[in-house]
Amino acid sequence: MLTQLTINNFAIVRHLDIEFSKGMSVITGETGAGKSIAIDALGLCLGQRTEASMLRAGQERADVCATFYISPNSAAANWLATHDLQDIDNPEYCILRRIVNSEGRSKAFINSTPVAASQLKELGQCLIHINGQHASQLLLKNDFQMETLDNYCAHHTLLAQMQEDYQQWKNLQQQVNSFKQKCLENEAKKQLLQYQVNELDEFNLQPNEFLELEEDHKRLSNSEELTSLSQSVLQVLSENDTVNVDGLLYRATQHLEQLVELDSNYNDVLTMLNDALIQVQEATSSMQSLSSSIEQDPYLLQEIEERMSQAIHLARKHHVQPVDLVNFHRSIKAELAQLVDFSESEESLLAQEKQAFEKMQQTASALNESRQKGAKKLATEVTKSIKQLAMENAEFFIDLHTDYNKITSNGADSVVFNLQSNLGQSPQPLAKTASGGELSRIALAIQVLTSDKTAIPALIFDEIDVGISGATASVVGKLLRRLGNQCQVLCVTHLPQVACQGHHHFTVEKLTVDGKTETNMTALSAQERVKALAKLLGGAQITDSALANAQEMLDLAS
Repeated sequence: MLTQLTINNFAIVRHLDIEFSKGMSVITGETGAGKSIAIDALGLCLGQRTEASMLRAGQERADVCATFYISPNSAAANWLATHDLQDIDNPEYCILRRIVNSEGRSKAFINSTPVAASQLKELGQCLIHINGQHASQLLLKNDFQMETLDNYCAHHTLLAQMQEDYQQWKNLQQQVNSFKQKCLENEAKKQLLQYQVNELDEFNLQPNEFLELEEDHKRLSNSEELTSLSQSVLQVLSENDTVNVDGLLYRATQHLEQLVELDSNYNDVLTMLNDALIQVQEATSSMQSLSSSIEQDPYLLQEIEERMSQAIHLARKHHVQPVDLVNFHRSIKAELAQLVDFSESEESLLAQEKQAFEKMQQTASALNESRQKGAKKLATEVTKSIKQLAMENAEFFIDLHTDYNKITSNGADSVVFNLQSNLGQSPQPLAKTASGGELSRIALAIQVLTSDKTAIPALIFDEIDVGISGATASVVGKLLRRLGNQCQVLCVTHLPQVACQGHHHFTVEKLTVDGKTETNMTALSAQERVKALAKLLGGAQITDSALANAQEMLDLAS
């Protein structure tokens, strides 16, 4: 619960230091005195948006600090532990602080640790709930209606199980979709590889064949030049009738043989020339053989060109060099062989998804059953409460619709709060039939009925009693006091029937100090409280009758 609120230089507040206790605390004061300023300042500590206009005139910064008592294992205590923000020395207390400068920028702290404003807001939802004058409008939203019903049913374990089952099913559904996409991609790749392999199988290029084709092509395309050059070489070597290498070497050896007979020193030269003669004769024989084997086959040349052209085309198609086409062929054959059939895995995954969906449906069905029971009971209790709030002929209904084809993490249900305002009318959704005053009373009744079901330890009501008076206001006051017996309640009101029901009473007044307006908020003693109530009853002129009436109201309330 909220134990202390300290405000400095916020709006028309110079300084306030207020202590709060458990139970119902009421805040009263003249119109325009600033009864809601404390609540607005508290909103800063709960992560609400900041503006430079929030600062007191002439000041550089505003500072708001709120201290809460938190019970062990509460949602707030767990949140602090999870984010490592608890005060080790005083774990039962939590201090939220917000500083706003003249530019509208702010700094946020939890237990003296700087944090983001979003974290203040997140933690604040576990500590306190503010019901403003227009908070009842939330009751027109279907999501809030479902949240309200779930809080009343208090089936938090079922909701958690529903969210877990839904998430598990969605994960499996995503896996199935991804798997199917993978299967489609696998099949498409399989077909492509099979086509490529078949095409290369049909072409059947052998290892090193392209290099051989290049050599054959080069030889056949130059056959005429090869023949001409070969003949020229042969003529030089041996076939020239007048001068040829073979004849010249032969004659040289004849002369050297004679020289050797005269001088043995010429023997080495003779040996070298004989070797050269043998080499020339062997070269001539090879040239004659090669020359005779030169082909001039245009049909074979055309076949080689066609096969080379096809090899080059296939190589370009697969973005490889022609000489690498055989290796590419082998690699895609191996890749095709490794592609497996996923049909068995798909059946197993589909079975898991089906099982998860059925489990989710069972949880949704249990959740629906709990909501059906809770809706009937809550509708009966709300009807009973609003009849006490000057809505004698009204009937409240909760319609629950279930569609397992539209299941979400919140179950398969949708909820609509309906109201029959007058006898003879058919029930209509609140948005169509409830007036502002009726909506406020219904919201208050539901808040009281669900307060012991929620984990929020403190509630604030900012003039939710606008538009009611007399006996209805008295019932509202009693409902708020009843709520204050279950959790901490802070209520800003202008009605004596509500103010008298508080366990504690604060008054707000506007003062002028040194030519500047200030708002002050003070806790009232028992005697001061009687005067404050008498003022609400009789206006500025407090009579003995008004004082007696005020005391009687307090006695009856307590």
